[in-house]
Amino acid sequence: MKSIFGIRNAVVAVAAVAVMGFSARNLRPAAAAPVEVVVYKSATCGCCAKWVDHMRANGFKVTVHDVDNVDTYKASNGVPKSLTSCHTALVQGYVVEGHVPADVVQRMLKERPAIVGIAAPGMPAGSPGMEMGGRKDKLDIMAFDKAGHATVYTSR
Repeated sequence: MKSIFGIRNAVVAVAAVAVMGFSARNLRPAAAAPVEVVVYKSATCGCCAKWVDHMRANGFKVTVHDVDNVDTYKASNGVPKSLTSCHTALVQGYVVEGHVPADVVQRMLKERPAIVGIAAPGMPAGSPGMEMGGRKDKLDIMAFDKAGHATVYTSR
């Protein structure tokens, strides 16, 4: 009789371990879906296409809209004229103007500051999409609010 109880206890123990292992696998968080970025750009802008490639290479899901007048999207999303660049993107309720590096966008999404968005004004050499060999201009990423006030978010 001892052997039957011993076998039964072993079977119960194995079953319990299997159930716990199954449950632990099911409790793991699901992989996060990629963050979607919607970009408005000119169809002929090569540096914008390179920035889109940069964002995709850094895990973002990018939807591109080639438009005739990008300025319309800048104005309707509150981008101050002093901060404009060649393309405008929208991501999780924020505006991303120009050649902002993916890690800065990720930082903004993590911090969730009370701003309209961030911008890399102009077309700074060395920024994503504006690679020029070893040349790297100073890159000030500006944060801007609804009133159009801008402050430096980060510099490189």
